[in-house]
Amino acid sequence: MHEKIKLKEKIGYGLGDAASSMFWKIFSMYLMFFYTDVFGIAPAVVGTMFLITRIWDSCFDPFVGIMADRTKTRWGKFRPYLLWTAIPFALIGILTFYTPDFDEKGKIIYAYVTYSLMMMVYSVINVPYASLLGVLSSDRKERTTLSSYRMVFAFGGSLLALWLIEPLVNHFGGSLNSKTGWLYTIIVFGIITTIFFWGCFFLTKERVEPINDEKPNLKEDLNDLLKNRPWWILLGAGIGALVFNSIRDGAAVYYFKYYVSSTVSYSINVFGENFAMTPTSLYFVLGQAANIIGVIAATPIANKIGKKNTFFGSMALAALLSVLFYFLGKNDVLLIMVFQVLISICAGCIFPLIWSMYADSADYSEWKQGRRATGLIFSASSMSQKFGWTIGGAATGWLLGYYGFQANVEQTAVTQNGIQLMLSILPAIAAGVSVLFILLYPLTEEKLETIGHELNDKRTTTK
Repeated sequence: MHEKIKLKEKIGYGLGDAASSMFWKIFSMYLMFFYTDVFGIAPAVVGTMFLITRIWDSCFDPFVGIMADRTKTRWGKFRPYLLWTAIPFALIGILTFYTPDFDEKGKIIYAYVTYSLMMMVYSVINVPYASLLGVLSSDRKERTTLSSYRMVFAFGGSLLALWLIEPLVNHFGGSLNSKTGWLYTIIVFGIITTIFFWGCFFLTKERVEPINDEKPNLKEDLNDLLKNRPWWILLGAGIGALVFNSIRDGAAVYYFKYYVSSTVSYSINVFGENFAMTPTSLYFVLGQAANIIGVIAATPIANKIGKKNTFFGSMALAALLSVLFYFLGKNDVLLIMVFQVLISICAGCIFPLIWSMYADSADYSEWKQGRRATGLIFSASSMSQKFGWTIGGAATGWLLGYYGFQANVEQTAVTQNGIQLMLSILPAIAAGVSVLFILLYPLTEEKLETIGHELNDKRTTTK
C-alpha cells in the first residue's frame, strides 16, 4: 500500500493536468474576450451563458464521479477515461472556438451548445483524472508530492498555452481579433492535449482498493458524502479560491487593452519564428511561472506547518496583496508585473494542497463510514472549480456590463475603474471567503496520522 511512486509515474500523472490546464486557462483568460471581441456577443449575455451552462455542468460532475466509481476494467476505474475521452475533448474544444456565419441569435445558440458540451466532456475526463490521485497511493505525503507534480505540470501547461496563444493567433490570423487565427491555434493545442492525456493513461497505475469490497450503493454513497464535514468545508474554500482566480483572469485582458493600453512588445523565438509578446502575454506568463514556484514551495512548507496553515497563510496574503494592487496606476507596469508574481506565488501554493486535502477527506469518509467512494468525493474538486469558475465568469460579464463596457472602443473613467476593481478588491473579497472556510477545516496532521494508521491496519487485516 506504501509502494514508492517512481519519477516516471509522477511525470505521467502530471501530464494529465498539463492537458486539462491548457484548455482551462485559455477558457478562463480568453474565452470571455473571444466571445465579446471576436465572436461578437454582448458581455452580459456571455455572463448569463456562463452562469447557466456552468451550473448545469457543476451538477453533472457528481454523476461522473458516481459512474467512475462503478467502472470496472482491466485498467482500473479511472484511467480508462483518459484513453476514451482525449479525442472528444480536443474536437469539442476546437468547435468552441469555431465562428460560424450566423446571425446574433444563431451565434448565441451555437455558443450555448458548444460551450455546454465542452464543459461536460471536461468533466468526463477531469473528474476521473482527479480521482486517480486517491488510488495511486495511500500515503498522504506521497499524495502531496504527486499533487505537487500535478500542479507543476498544470501550471507548466498553462504557461505553455499563455506563452504561445497570442503569438500563434497573430501568426495564423494576423491579429487577436482573427477568427481563423483562433481556430488554427486551438487545433494545435487539441493535438497536444490528446498526446498528454494518453501519456498519463500509459504511465500511471491504480493501487488502492477499498476496505469494503461490497457492491456500490448510490444512496449510501450520497449519505456518506452529506455527512463528510471536511468535504463541505473544502468545497466552500475551493469555490472562494476559484472565484478569486476567475475574476482576476477574466478581467486581465480587458485591464491591459482598455486601462494600461501599453504598446510595448517583447520578441520571443518559437521553432525558428520570432513572435511579439504583448504586456498581456507577459503578465500571464509571469503569473504561471510564479504559480509553479508556489506549487514547488507548497510541499516543504506544508510538511513543516501543515496543509491547513499553509492554505490559510497563502490565501490571506493573496487577499492583502490584491487590495494593494488597486492602487497601482496604468503607468506602473513594472509594479503590476511584480504584484502579479507575488499574488500568483500565493495562489500556486493552495492548489496542490486542496487536491491532497480532497484525498484526505476520502480517507476520512472511509474511516468514519466504512465505505469508500473516491470518484464521488473527488467530483467535489471539479465541482468547486466549476462553481467558482461559474460565479467568477458570470460576475466578470455582468460587472463589465454594469460598468458600461463596450467592445473595441475607448472606455469611460467609470468602466476603467470597474476593471481595476475586478483585478484587485473584488478578488480579495473572494479570497477572504476562502480563508474563513479553511479556518473551520477539522483534519489536522495529527488526526490524519491516526486515520492513516487505522485504515492501513484494516486493509492488512482484510487481505
